[in-house]
Amino acid sequence: MEQIRIREATLNDLDVLLTFEQGIIAAERPFDPTIKEGEVHYYDIAAMIYEPHISVVVAEADGKVIGSGYARIEDAKPFLKHTQHAYLGFMYVVPEFRGKGVNSLIVGNLAEWARRQGIREMILEVYHQNGPAVRAYEKAGFAGHLLQMRMPI
Repeated sequence: MEQIRIREATLNDLDVLLTFEQGIIAAERPFDPTIKEGEVHYYDIAAMIYEPHISVVVAEADGKVIGSGYARIEDAKPFLKHTQHAYLGFMYVVPEFRGKGVNSLIVGNLAEWARRQGIREMILEVYHQNGPAVRAYEKAGFAGHLLQMRMPI
């Protein structure tokens, strides 16, 4: 396997990151019929790259960007023991590199960044029907905690 390197994203990565964002949305549409049709955006990636409370990273193999993720420091709900946590999102790995530990490398890098910020908990959201993603996050150390439910009315 190629040597995989995790680094902070730059604006030079923006085109590929925008492609990854559309890949995430396409993968999530079968699990969520409420996502609008056509091109939508979850993130303002360019702005996120410059935010001090967000770390946007990419995975590279042989100089090619093959994955992404971010950690964003958020305030916790006031009734929790911790005051802040890191929320992970924008987790994407190109299909040919899935199952090779890239997601775990990205999560590990973001966890280390969060630790340096004094954060001791990371959370993320994943569609419970998305078995491969759930397994990847469990492999990286996450455990299910709370299932959000909804009902159209």
